[in-house]
Amino acid sequence: MSTERAGHAERIARAALTRLVDPGDVLGLSAVRVWGAVRALDLLTGRDQPSADERQELSLSVQSAGTPLTSRGWRNGRERWNARSGTLAPERDLETLHRLGGGLLIPGDPGWPPAVEDLGPAAPVALWYRGTGGMPRAERTLAVVGSREASAYGRTATRMLTGGIGARWITVMSGGAYGIDALAHQTALGSGTGEPATVAVLAGGLDRFYPAGNEQLLRDVASSGLLLSEMSPGTSPTRHRFLQRNRLIAALSGAVLVVEARWRSGAQNTAGHALGLGRDLGVVPGPITSATSAGCHRLLRESPAVIVTQVEEALELLPGGLVAGSGPGTPGQRTPGTGPSGGSGGAADDRPHDHLTVEELLVYEALPLRNAAPVDRLCSVAGLGPGTVLGVLQKLHRQGLADQQAAGWRRRSG
Repeated sequence: MSTERAGHAERIARAALTRLVDPGDVLGLSAVRVWGAVRALDLLTGRDQPSADERQELSLSVQSAGTPLTSRGWRNGRERWNARSGTLAPERDLETLHRLGGGLLIPGDPGWPPAVEDLGPAAPVALWYRGTGGMPRAERTLAVVGSREASAYGRTATRMLTGGIGARWITVMSGGAYGIDALAHQTALGSGTGEPATVAVLAGGLDRFYPAGNEQLLRDVASSGLLLSEMSPGTSPTRHRFLQRNRLIAALSGAVLVVEARWRSGAQNTAGHALGLGRDLGVVPGPITSATSAGCHRLLRESPAVIVTQVEEALELLPGGLVAGSGPGTPGQRTPGTGPSGGSGGAADDRPHDHLTVEELLVYEALPLRNAAPVDRLCSVAGLGPGTVLGVLQKLHRQGLADQQAAGWRRRSG
């Protein structure tokens, strides 16, 4: 991947913005699209103030995305970005990834994937990468996702389908997690002929491997495939970032295949994004007695997903309907995040934080499990202003999810 085409200032600015603006922050990402990366960095960090014309231009952009720009919205955004503006170190981040054999891919680079523009205002400002493989074309990439608690049936289905898919010059993409994700990467590394054989999209910085139990697998992916992330080096994965990572998997793939999924799961979240982006969705049916297939059956009932039971059916999901033996050679729109992944699941699958809003989830994920953290530390981790964080902390405390101590706040256990 070339890192020479775009200007140095543009690359530095976009590297900084990956630390400043969280994935899915429509206001911040829209500012980059409207003002350009260099100017947006100055305005979002408070180094300069937007002119009346610039404010109007941004307002029109976010309004077209269904999020009208208000004075309060801009003020809350500035609080989020100010909480992180002192932590920006783009030159250091670029050096870190360069030392690890990677770099930063930005719009204008030869390898920049045009498919991410389907995300509109939520498209990433840049992509950190690590590995030897090039960026695959979306139409020759199939995402294979599923439950972290893979059953014996799910493991068998994953190996069978992924092995056949990879052998047809198709890149297998997944999220690097335990269970189905890990098996998809492992099988593609062993039998895949795509260029690259597999891509793992991670929710944290690429200088560390998460989950730790998959470190060797992710090293293997980096050695012969590709690791991707929107997050700058040193950034920890959070639940919110995992959910946003799923939208990237859906955008970078020509289609998505769900092998196993519980009633409420990250795999269903990825499926919802895929349908919202007009990607075809395939689902592997499972035993009606299996909790790890309950989400698959739900998708088959409530969405335009199609049943996949063999390799040829999986290949037909891709644009052009690739068939067995092919070598290197859309459904109706739905709002991302809604549909089968947006409904309420069974009460037995509900978790204490499932009902939280985005801001509440960001603060909840920022809370340490053991030693309490002060509010300013939580602001930096969550990317929110102190007023917002304090208000959310009180809500979490009332809901039994956070405790206040002399040193600050921590997540309530048990």
